[in-house]
Amino acid sequence: MEISVEQWRERGHLSRLLGREIFCMDSGELDKPVVFLIHGFPTSSWDWAPIWAALNESYRLVALDMLGFGFSDKPNPHTYSIMEQADLCEALIVDRKLERFHVLAHDYGDTVAQELLARQIEGKGVGHWLSVCLLNGGLFPETHKARLIQKLLLSPLGPFINKLSTKRTFDKSFSAIFGPNTKPSPAELDAFWQLINYNDGKDGFHNLITYMTDRKTHRERWVEALRNSVVPIGLINGSMDPVSGAHMVERYREIVSRDHFIVELPTIGHYPQVEAPAEVVEAYFRFLRQL
Repeated sequence: MEISVEQWRERGHLSRLLGREIFCMDSGELDKPVVFLIHGFPTSSWDWAPIWAALNESYRLVALDMLGFGFSDKPNPHTYSIMEQADLCEALIVDRKLERFHVLAHDYGDTVAQELLARQIEGKGVGHWLSVCLLNGGLFPETHKARLIQKLLLSPLGPFINKLSTKRTFDKSFSAIFGPNTKPSPAELDAFWQLINYNDGKDGFHNLITYMTDRKTHRERWVEALRNSVVPIGLINGSMDPVSGAHMVERYREIVSRDHFIVELPTIGHYPQVEAPAEVVEAYFRFLRQL
């Protein structure tokens, strides 16, 4: 990572949104077009650090740590939902006075983006979207191959699994979703673990994992948002991802569109922006240029 966790925290700020302290990053250039970035599970906005500088050359970048993640509030117990996270994203959009912007999302953030896109289609969304680009994520619950740890966290054993999980078990399970030649370094694993544990965040994982249930409950709404999108959609996907890899892209082509902008990275896993930042930036700029 070009930016350390400590540097990331120093560059950002806490905003009071919907009664919660939410960590936000805003590069702040009012004269540039805007990209709004939504991170994945179980990490934070720091996921965008490897591509931040390259994107920031041309765009103002705005991101947040969603509730329960990174440096934001992590209430526990709490009933987390994708709807609440979408509300917080819209609150930040209002707070930052963003009117027209592109959206770039990953993993859990894809699901939040699907809900926000549904609101755009209904004419109830905040701000005016120009495009949305999605990195690896569970766009379709039927293709989401949950890891054993995710299934256990979602089960009644969830609170006990939280207590048993250690840095060693995290390193093993997290590294397994990266590509074979692009595993996270020990320093990166330490940083991800640090962010997860900030404000005792790990203790609430069994609360956050309920997004898997949300995806099943709202499947039709969120798949229809992709089918009926009012803005161009791009897909940049690491094929080696065991959770949402090549099999997810195949399903996307089958039920959404074969004609959308799709880039597959054959040797990359679940975190393309971390594993192959240059390739992701190149593909994303190519997507934006064609709009």
